Amino acid sequence: MVGGIAAAVAIIIFVTAHEAGHFLAAKAVGMKATQFFFGFGPKIWSTQRGETEYGFKWIPLGGYVRIVGMNPLEEVAPEDLGRTYREKKFWEKSFVVLAGVGTNFLIAFLLFFGIAVAQGIATPTTEVDQVVQTVEIDGEERDSPAAVAGLQTGDVILSLGGTEVDTWDEVVAALRSEGGGPTTLVVEREGQVLTLETSLIEQPSADGSGTTGFLGVTSEVIVEDVGVFQGVGIAAQNVWTGIENTFRSLFEMLRPSNIAQYFGVLVGDTDVDQEIRPVSPIGLVNIGTQMESAAAFVGILALVNVILATLNLLPLFPLDGGHFAVALYEKVTHREANIEKMMPVAAAVIAIFGFLGLVAIILDVVNPISL
Repeated sequence: MVGGIAAAVAIIIFVTAHEAGHFLAAKAVGMKATQFFFGFGPKIWSTQRGETEYGFKWIPLGGYVRIVGMNPLEEVAPEDLGRTYREKKFWEKSFVVLAGVGTNFLIAFLLFFGIAVAQGIATPTTEVDQVVQTVEIDGEERDSPAAVAGLQTGDVILSLGGTEVDTWDEVVAALRSEGGGPTTLVVEREGQVLTLETSLIEQPSADGSGTTGFLGVTSEVIVEDVGVFQGVGIAAQNVWTGIENTFRSLFEMLRPSNIAQYFGVLVGDTDVDQEIRPVSPIGLVNIGTQMESAAAFVGILALVNVILATLNLLPLFPLDGGHFAVALYEKVTHREANIEKMMPVAAAVIAIFGFLGLVAIILDVVNPISL
């Protein structure tokens, strides 16, 4: 319950921070901002402070800041001339439209940095931590391959299937190479080198790219402290990985076969593959209620910021990246962009994200994510 409330509050903070980035940047370069809202649709509550109206709306799927002259079709009052978006220089426009994504990337970086410094780096070793004693196969309980081999806590795996291993990643690679069937393990136990025999169980690999051999052990993990400079590198790498995964996931979601699954949701078929399932704020709150690790929860929140920033960077009008692309076009060509020609693109972008958002809400209500 506490995690769900924290997730809901965090989403509001992140969206508000994104819009605050636009708002403060606009104020800094002398643009007039008349509205600052969280949510869309009918108004819940608002208050006027100076020239800006602040408030909340009913649909919590984002927020917006209204900057005078940002909509090229808008008629500008004479008293606002000189303070409109369209009159500003390229660098000022770029600063304003990219300030929101910059804010979210900064939040993600700081959260990832905090996790790295607080948690340290967990490195799995080739030492056995726990041995799975039994495993269910075709409805029948059987001894695990590790139990059959006689593996014990504290054993250090030296080789698997004739392949020497020095790291846990090499153990995983050897299991993938071996697949199912008989194999030989060489381990060190209390200073003695032992050769053990067992038969691995073939199962799908975690990344879904093939099969791997199942042994039935967990690795002893060594935690190393992380300094400031190392933490910066880890945080930057995590942000970059988040960007790559966001693009990869978006590409997968827009495949025709997956779009067909989403249309199925609208007619009651909520059995959507977990790998391509869109998630709404409702789903994020649900995930928050299930998280037991504070670090994992914070990591999810950091990733939310990366996703929010990355999607907004797409060079499609009316996203932030689209506004930047228009400003760049006008800077390079010295010609005013024909926004009316981009309206079909804007309508398509809004329709696609609206469709995915609706599918996500239906799934998160009817078939909640279970971790």
